[in-house]
Amino acid sequence: MPRGRWRRELVRGELRVMEPTGIEHGRIALIAGGVLLAHVRKTGSGVVLGAETGFVLASDPDTVRAPDAAFISQERFDRIGSTTKYWPEAPDFAIEVLSPGDRPGEVRKKLREWLAAGTIAVVVLDPAEQTATVHRNRREAWVHGSEDTLDLSDAVPDFHPTVAELFG
Repeated sequence: MPRGRWRRELVRGELRVMEPTGIEHGRIALIAGGVLLAHVRKTGSGVVLGAETGFVLASDPDTVRAPDAAFISQERFDRIGSTTKYWPEAPDFAIEVLSPGDRPGEVRKKLREWLAAGTIAVVVLDPAEQTATVHRNRREAWVHGSEDTLDLSDAVPDFHPTVAELFG
């Protein structure tokens, strides 16, 4: 993919240019990623990656997506090794933060791609509603409010953040 100022994703061989996100999106993405990073550093369970990290979700035609934050288990990271290019597989866990301009149908497509490629869980944070929706497969989505604690230990060992923590 060509380099430039705009964020891009490759979806079924088609290059999609994405606008830079707004302040609230960036703030929440960093806070949620920071909560994940602090936990993973404490447990030594893997590697946390920030926004703009590309993951190859499909080939021929290629799909390369970039979540707002992601986790790869240490076992998988050790097996594949570090790379200067896109990670060749889906992450174990991904965080997506909704922006005001996101179209629901496009968000659902992206979620299906993450899960079909092997991501165990995806958390979608909705700043407008202050909710976290946990997706583990196409049919399961649980919406949680700010008072709730998430059990994401199937994707990130012993990870149980509160929704309020993820929004800061």
